[in-house]
Amino acid sequence: MQSPDGRYVLIYNGEIYNFSELKESLEIRWRFSTHGDTVVLLAGLILEGESFISRLEGMWAFVLWDSLTESLLMSRDRMGKKPLFYTIDAQGISCASELPALRVMAYRSWSEDVDSTADYFRFGYFLPGYTAWKGVLEVLPGHWVRWSSKNKIEQRSYWQLPCPNDAMGKPNREEFINVLDAAVRKRLIADVEVGAFLSGGVDSSLICALAQSKMTQRLKTYTIGFADQAFDERKYADMMAQYIGTNHRDKELSEWDESRLELLLDEHLGQPFADSSLLPTSLVSELASHDVKVALTGDGGDELFGGYQRYQARIILRWYTRLPIKLRKYAETALRKLPEPRVHHSRSLIKKVHLFLDVVARLEDETPYIAPVMFHSNAYAELFPGLVKCGQKPPGLLEETVQDDLQRMLYADALVYLPQDILVKVDRASMAHSVETRAPLLDHKVVEMAFSIPADEHCTLGNGKRWLKQVYGDMLPSAIWTRRKQGFAVPIHRWFREGLNRKLEQLLNAAPEHVRPSSVRKLLNEHIICDVGREFCQQRLFS
Repeated sequence: MQSPDGRYVLIYNGEIYNFSELKESLEIRWRFSTHGDTVVLLAGLILEGESFISRLEGMWAFVLWDSLTESLLMSRDRMGKKPLFYTIDAQGISCASELPALRVMAYRSWSEDVDSTADYFRFGYFLPGYTAWKGVLEVLPGHWVRWSSKNKIEQRSYWQLPCPNDAMGKPNREEFINVLDAAVRKRLIADVEVGAFLSGGVDSSLICALAQSKMTQRLKTYTIGFADQAFDERKYADMMAQYIGTNHRDKELSEWDESRLELLLDEHLGQPFADSSLLPTSLVSELASHDVKVALTGDGGDELFGGYQRYQARIILRWYTRLPIKLRKYAETALRKLPEPRVHHSRSLIKKVHLFLDVVARLEDETPYIAPVMFHSNAYAELFPGLVKCGQKPPGLLEETVQDDLQRMLYADALVYLPQDILVKVDRASMAHSVETRAPLLDHKVVEMAFSIPADEHCTLGNGKRWLKQVYGDMLPSAIWTRRKQGFAVPIHRWFREGLNRKLEQLLNAAPEHVRPSSVRKLLNEHIICDVGREFCQQRLFS
């Protein structure tokens, strides 16, 4: 959209939910000839500059070009729901919402950023601000960037996640209910019908229940299931759909879909991505796209309200590390010898114990905590010898004043894991099918309230989302609150015995120098042998 005098041009993707209120405050100074949030954003930025950004409520990525000063203003929403990449060279600046589009505009060929590759193999994604490509950067969530034709660049934060130590007063139940209600209500306003993703977990169930309570027609909800019952959540989604009365549909993901994955990586992400739930997220988006173009999600609930089991593991760790080292070593050796069953870890105490031992082994590698690492430092050095001393410097997002280890995990996961993994997955998979997802739990007022509550009120030794349950305990069936935490997992163990195995072997034949193919093959063979062994034992036990 261009300003009436032609000086400014705005390119914008997203939704500003409070645009009507903002418009009222601008009408004295601006003559509006069109409706919608785009013209309000344009007017506000022209009249008030960067300070207007902090007044926005919603999700966005935008660039504003000023032809008079030859300067460009870029910004992303507070939590990073909408992406924005840019690169600067002798020709000027290029920016886009997706890397493949940005690459088309490049005046030079792109080369691998080895430091980012090192981070990718540590975490499964790239750290905030960086990409897989050298000199190709990402606008940080909650920031704006100004570039001028003299190649001067300035980056500033307009919002920060409240530091729990300096938090506001703890909200009461009624205050929180009112804020989340308003967040859901705003996201139901659209020119098209709004649906929702319903996995049967606490977060999506709560959002669907709140949304349905505010609608006169039946909410359309969608879920993805698997033939492998250990990973299938459809019974919980069906239970919740019947409980609140939604019009529910589901679809089964039966096997690894190489063509779908390559399409997502090549045409939408434009760089590696290790979260295998990208595939079912794409499938549920495709399913929803036949009926709706906007879908609500429960994204953010785990990071804000202590839903991940690694938070409970951290609480156990506080006590475990006080045991004598010899006793710990003896216990770990004995427990490691217990064979794992072929089920999701949420259904196996042995798998949970093994995962906890992995947390213990990685404790040094995750101190100070930035994000969960995928490999112990010894295994990392064996697999990726050329990357041991590489890695990007984490951006200054993490408050060192957060002393409590559990609080720091929540804080870091909201600033790193959430925008770099979860929101990337959901945005690219949904937009690939022209579905706009909206996350009420990531409304910045909800986020601020969540972080004004001490971590130990969110998560205890036996429970996550404790405070959320206290507020909304009577809104969902007890079976939803008490079910095992599962997440959007896929049966990737089986896929690595089949097509994924062959694909990895092909890639290893052309592996870069910083990867040791023999160690990767050893890891893969160990997985296949153990997986086949488990299957054989189960057949013998139950035949």
